[in-house]
Amino acid sequence: MCELFGFCGPQPVSLNRELEAFYAHADEHPNGWGLALLDQDCFSIEKEPANARKSHYLKERLREPISAGTALAHIRFATIGSEAWRNCHPFTGLDVSGRRWTLIHNGTVFDYPGMNSYVRLQKGDTDSERILLYLMDQVAEETRLLGHPLTAEERFRLLDRIVIALSPGNKVNLLIYDEELLYAHTNYAGSLYRREDERGVCLSTRPLTFEQWTPVPFTTLIAYRQGKQVFSGTKHNQEYFVDEEKMKMLFLAYSSL
Repeated sequence: MCELFGFCGPQPVSLNRELEAFYAHADEHPNGWGLALLDQDCFSIEKEPANARKSHYLKERLREPISAGTALAHIRFATIGSEAWRNCHPFTGLDVSGRRWTLIHNGTVFDYPGMNSYVRLQKGDTDSERILLYLMDQVAEETRLLGHPLTAEERFRLLDRIVIALSPGNKVNLLIYDEELLYAHTNYAGSLYRREDERGVCLSTRPLTFEQWTPVPFTTLIAYRQGKQVFSGTKHNQEYFVDEEKMKMLFLAYSSL
C-alpha cells in the first residue's frame, strides 16, 4: 500500500544514501511522496502528489546534503483518497499542550467507530489523517484527566492503548514523532525492519542497505529517544491478514460518500 522510512539519532547525520534507496521503490508506490526533517532547529515537511522517481523537485533535493537527527519519509500507493497533496504523508498537528506530532502510516483502517466523526473534519480523504486527528483528541482528553501536560511515559502508554484498540482487523503500520519520542508499530508480518548502529536507528518497510536489518518487534509498540529504545508496550497479537473482500467493501463504501 505504502512504504515508510524513519531515522532517530543523537545528532544530525547524512541520510542521502538511505533516502535515495527508499525513494527508488516509488514506481511500486507512485501516488505521492513526503519527507519530514524534524529537528527542533530545522523543522520542515515537503510532499508532492507525484511519483518520487519522476519528481524533478525531489531529484534536485537529493543532490544536496540532507542531514537530520530525526526524519520521516513516505511513498504512497493510493488505496483510498485521490492523488492529491492533501492526501500525501506526513500528517502533522499540535496537541493541546503545543507539542507537535508527525505521522506516517502504511495500512488501512477498515472499522474503528471512534474515528468515524473525523471524516467531516479532515482536509483530505485518508484514514491516516483521521488517525492523527483522533490521536490529538485523545491526548487532549488524557491531559484534561491528568491535569498536566503528558510526560513521555504517559504519552507512550496512551499511544500503546490506542494501537491495541485500533489493531484488530486493521493494518496499523505507523511511525510517529512527538518532538521527543519516535514511535514504531507494525501488525503486518514482514513489513517493518530496523538497523541500529552508532549513528542511531533506521526503520524501513524494506531493508535499504547491505548492513544487517532485523524485524521490528511484532504487534508491539516501541519508542526511541535519540536513537535508543526507551519504551516497549503490550504485545497484543492482533496480526493483520489481507482480506480482499473487506477491501472491496471499503472501496464501495468510499465511492458512495
